[in-house]
Amino acid sequence: MRHTWLFTVFLLVAGSALATVFGSVRGIVHDPQHRPVPNVSVILKARYSDYSQTAQTDDGGEFHFDAVPLGEYAVSVADSTLIAEAQSVTVLSGTAPILHFELRLPSQNQTVTVSADAAQTETVTPTTLVDRLQIQETPGASRSNSLSMITNFVPGSYLVHDQLHVRGGHQFSWLIDGVPIPNTNIASNLGPQIDPKDIDAIEVQRGSYSADFGDRTYGVFNVALRTGFERNNEAELILSAGNFYQTDDQLNFGGHTNRFAYYGSLSANRTNLGLQAPTSAVVHDAANGFGGFTSLIYNASSRDQLRLVAQSRRDFYQVPFDPSDPNTQGQFLHDANRENDSFAIFSWVRTLNPGLVLTVSPFYHYNSANYESSATDFPSSATENRVSKYQGGQATLSWVAKRNNLRAGLFGFAQQDRQLFGLICHDTAQCVGLSSPENDSSTGSLTAVYAEDQLRATSWLSIDAGLRQTHFSGEVVENASSPRVGASLRIPKLNWVFRGFYGHFYQAPPLLTVSGPLLQAASSQNLGFIPLHGERDEEHQFGVTIPFHGWTLDADNFLTRAKNFFDHNNFNNSEVFIPITIQGARISGWELTLRSPRLRNHAQIYLTYSNQLALGCGGINGGLTDFSFGGGCGPLDHDQRNTLHVGGQFTLPWRAYASTDISYASGFTNGDPSLPGDHLEPRTTFDLSLGKEFGERFSLNLQSTNVANRRVLLDNSFTFGGTHYLNPREIFAQLRYRFRY
Repeated sequence: MRHTWLFTVFLLVAGSALATVFGSVRGIVHDPQHRPVPNVSVILKARYSDYSQTAQTDDGGEFHFDAVPLGEYAVSVADSTLIAEAQSVTVLSGTAPILHFELRLPSQNQTVTVSADAAQTETVTPTTLVDRLQIQETPGASRSNSLSMITNFVPGSYLVHDQLHVRGGHQFSWLIDGVPIPNTNIASNLGPQIDPKDIDAIEVQRGSYSADFGDRTYGVFNVALRTGFERNNEAELILSAGNFYQTDDQLNFGGHTNRFAYYGSLSANRTNLGLQAPTSAVVHDAANGFGGFTSLIYNASSRDQLRLVAQSRRDFYQVPFDPSDPNTQGQFLHDANRENDSFAIFSWVRTLNPGLVLTVSPFYHYNSANYESSATDFPSSATENRVSKYQGGQATLSWVAKRNNLRAGLFGFAQQDRQLFGLICHDTAQCVGLSSPENDSSTGSLTAVYAEDQLRATSWLSIDAGLRQTHFSGEVVENASSPRVGASLRIPKLNWVFRGFYGHFYQAPPLLTVSGPLLQAASSQNLGFIPLHGERDEEHQFGVTIPFHGWTLDADNFLTRAKNFFDHNNFNNSEVFIPITIQGARISGWELTLRSPRLRNHAQIYLTYSNQLALGCGGINGGLTDFSFGGGCGPLDHDQRNTLHVGGQFTLPWRAYASTDISYASGFTNGDPSLPGDHLEPRTTFDLSLGKEFGERFSLNLQSTNVANRRVLLDNSFTFGGTHYLNPREIFAQLRYRFRY
């Protein structure tokens, strides 16, 4: 309770914040003699909705749009006598691209000049932007439990033992409209943080974060949610059905006026193929979930915007098992995992002056995960229940003026956890039962202050520098200073952009974790909860972005050195993952992305590739294991050297489309000494989606994942992740019906 009061005082004293989902768009309008043109209207319009802003040029011909949500936009100039062609611009969070418009007479030709050919040139952070149309058309990506919107488009990302990994780690930040949803528990949830059908765009950053983006080293998922600006009192009913008795349905609705926009949705899903199975047969693997989401935006004035985002969701998973497992042979296990997640975020966005924006964003997050097995399971039965509550806020002041893009502010939360771990042993030869379940209640808090500036030293050189100071208080108390510096250099005429980054990160730990020896030696005397220390990371990264006739090639090289690397230890072959820390880790790799423009207005293709090495070093703290890397280093369980995705979206005749994804993975670390090789066998999968629109209201698509039905062993690390097979072929149809009310 003391942590809660201290954090409340902290918020009252600090008082200010900015949601980093926003960027700025600025530029200049001039006549054919390159003289600035004042008092001209400039209109910024979202590509996929009715969201727009209008600004007037000043005496210097300059215009400025603040608090622009991330996404794709068209910018145009309105003048009664002169014209200028509209320009497209992609806004990433924290960026401020500059546009140049030359007005001309209708009979004159025009040359369009844009300061950046690709959004990536505005930031040193490797970034992928995926919009809702890509999510809708990508095979399997719009399902509630799917993460294909990330794994298909982000190099080095993959799903193993039902946990997302990026760059060899699984600690991420989910940001909703730029506000982080805190969750310090490692691999404790199987359910989705956000239903993909509610996403307007997702910006995925991987490394090289500015100071205002926190410390989740391996990935930041910045989500711009649907707002209602894309609707006019319209609703959409989504129904689907497929093999494994699956269905994934939603009713969403929204609308807007000039000052107010609203969006809401109700979702439900179920399937008999919920989690990755430990055998090629799918046994006891049903899952279901339901939830609701809402977004409200009110423009109180031209300077003030109020935002409210809230969601509540509940998920249930049966835990699959291997009937031929000699330890449980002859039994039908009934293990299950129940999860709840709810959050509410309120934001006040205040434009103080052109280029100066303040946002205050308090939030609340509730998360629970309850794993239970039958009390009669042999040789043991386990129960793990956890409830976490977070109350906090974010605060940043953003100032964009001339050569500077400055952001400074604070972030923090108070946390209360309640945990229970019970173990009932029916075979004393294998383990010793606990006299009563171990339970503990703990509290903690985190406070971080930060400042970051992007200085455009010249038209071809930008320098970034920032500092984040973090204080964590729980069962352990830690402080961390995280300096970060980066630079980008654009080669004139070629417009190639080289970038480099060096920085430090601190990731706050779970408040407590279960700790003890191997299960066979567990007893009430040596099993309990212990605190973990935070992970500290050092990252080097450099890369290049090459635009060519609308194509964009982006390549980067990174090296991350970690102390107290966060990982997890699985309980038997279940989906109970116990947080642990590994003394050290070294993760390095090369990444490549290639994106095409619209080819003949009918196709757009992409390629992502990662070559990666993930090593762990030293001993382990926490968990029910005595495993250690010893005095050296060895591959982590999710070490996979090569990951490749190639795919595209294709427009077909008669208002039809196709979307494909071909993936190749070289195989994860082999955890079974009886099998040959250091890594498991490689795998290739093919996914396909075919869709067609019938008028303005109906659309139908047929989707299939793993079309060839490849069934291979995915991972077999008993210490860290358990045994899992690649999911079998899934086929399902989805119907969308849109109507007005």
